Amino acid sequence: MTWSISVDAGSCLGSGICAGSRPDLFRFHGSYAEPVTSTVAPDEDVLDLADTCPAAAILIRDQSGAELAPRP
Repeated sequence: MTWSISVDAGSCLGSGICAGSRPDLFRFHGSYAEPVTSTVAPDEDVLDLADTCPAAAILIRDQSGAELAPRP
């Protein structure tokens, strides 16, 4: 099983929290972050990172398309 990972470029503030915390998963593209890969293995740390994004721009979805993060 894998999760999809994406960044809403229109919402991203470019804070760098994601790229600084997990450079294996995120990089900067101009003034916003983007995922290095479109899928990740299920990992609680990835959900936590999405939750810490100040713009809630990191979206994690399961294989059915259900949104897992950011969590309310």
